Amino acid sequence: MRVIVIGAGTGGLCLAHGLRRAGIDVSVHERDRTRTGGLQGYRVGISPSGSRALSRCLPPELYRTFLATCARAPRHFSTYTEKFREVLTMDLVERPAPEDNERSVSRMTLRQVLLTGLEDVTHFDRECTGYDQHPDGTVTAHFADGTTVDGDVLVAADGSNSVVRRQYLPHARLEDAGILAVGGKVALTPETRALLPDRAFHGISTVFAPGGQFLILHVMEFPWGRDGTVKTGIGGTDAALIAAWPGLLFDNTRDYIMWGFSAAADKFPADFGDRRGPALLDQVRAMTGTWHPDLRRLFARTEADTVFRVNIRTSVPVAPWRPSTVTLLGDAIHTMTPGRGIGANTALRDAALLTRTLTAVRDGRADLLTAIGEYETRMREYGYEAVAASKKQMNGADPIHRPVLGRAVLAGMRTGMRLVNHVPALKRKMAAAEQSFRLGDDE
Repeated sequence: MRVIVIGAGTGGLCLAHGLRRAGIDVSVHERDRTRTGGLQGYRVGISPSGSRALSRCLPPELYRTFLATCARAPRHFSTYTEKFREVLTMDLVERPAPEDNERSVSRMTLRQVLLTGLEDVTHFDRECTGYDQHPDGTVTAHFADGTTVDGDVLVAADGSNSVVRRQYLPHARLEDAGILAVGGKVALTPETRALLPDRAFHGISTVFAPGGQFLILHVMEFPWGRDGTVKTGIGGTDAALIAAWPGLLFDNTRDYIMWGFSAAADKFPADFGDRRGPALLDQVRAMTGTWHPDLRRLFARTEADTVFRVNIRTSVPVAPWRPSTVTLLGDAIHTMTPGRGIGANTALRDAALLTRTLTAVRDGRADLLTAIGEYETRMREYGYEAVAASKKQMNGADPIHRPVLGRAVLAGMRTGMRLVNHVPALKRKMAAAEQSFRLGDDE
């Protein structure tokens, strides 16, 4: 069996590792021109379900490298008002198995980890323009440089703007969530460290503010230095793995605080889409003029060239389709908002499930089209559930964004969170529900 993967993103590369470990012929084709293309140095959270998928697909040593290159794990999940008053804090319990814990990793680091060991099967500067399916079931992928590649299965892992999806499922569409987001990075120094409460520094923090404004804060403190040696006082890791890892050459080794600000699109000026860097930062600072001085100082210390804008989009679920030798994973089929932090994790879950599915075909335990159909049925089920869950967190039509009603909704939300914060039984119940959501189901 020859599997063609279009796209060298998180899901596509995880799938390639899983198939290669299973002895299945796989090739990955990426439109970025080089290995260092597409690097984005911002945090991605890897949930237990995502970590388990990586542990199943990656060679054991590479999985240990992934663990070694993560930032220190968050200890708390906290919610604050825009005045930096704590509303709710839940402690995150460290579980015995490494794959059952939350992880924070630089997105560029994760991509470089996943590229390690796939150098001979990953082809860059290969922009897919479409494909042909033949009567014998084989597939030919076409690329902008005039080349083609033949295979038995074509997997679309080419993201929200998937060329393969547009050809294969032309009725599948994305819709605007009505939310705009801006992100930025602040160098972690003694001065910026002092701007964060201890729980915020050691955890993941959210701020819900009037007008539907929302902020998320992550501290990315890495356990190694630029020279590959391990820092002290943060946590143990394997220095030898890091020192020998080629991806370190492209990594963001400086500790930083990442923030992401969002609000309904109609709260931003009409020309916001044309703004870049400093102008984006100026707009965020203008919209948060009444916030706590420490949060405003954090924005003021943001490096303007790290600031970026994101238009939040989400997939509209489509009815089941007839399975064939073309299939999809990740954002190519279930783009979701960052509201629950599960987009990358759902793509990893897809990769692990599809690896298992195609391995069963290789072993003669399943027919190819039947197996792909079963994968797609399960993938649609949990994938579209994740889309709906993430949209609940980031939807410009939500009442919280309305001028008058929004304040009542926000007040009710804060009252409920404060109640939970002061009633241990309620807090345990909420923490258990969130943990169950993050753990996901074993495939």
